[in-house]
Amino acid sequence: MKYKKHVFICTNQKESPKKCCGEVHGMELVNAFKDALKARNLHIEIRAQRTGCLDMCAFGPALVVYPEGIFYGAVQLDDVEEIVESHLVGDVPVERLRLAV
Repeated sequence: MKYKKHVFICTNQKESPKKCCGEVHGMELVNAFKDALKARNLHIEIRAQRTGCLDMCAFGPALVVYPEGIFYGAVQLDDVEEIVESHLVGDVPVERLRLAV
């Protein structure tokens, strides 16, 4: 496996009665995760990238971290550093943002 962890951030945008993660700040989250990983020189072993719908629209902006399969919801730009430090570096999920799936 090339990457130790993989972060998929929803950037989906569609016309729908539900809000979409991408409309809130999906690409901003992708860029914030990439910047945070690069600043720590972790971008070689941890990848952050955009993805389509994770079917968590009601809880968005949403993302999932693999290989654990842990979903996060209502993620804000201010949460990126905490997720990187706690979960991606320290292997301790951020419980206040974790979705029960």
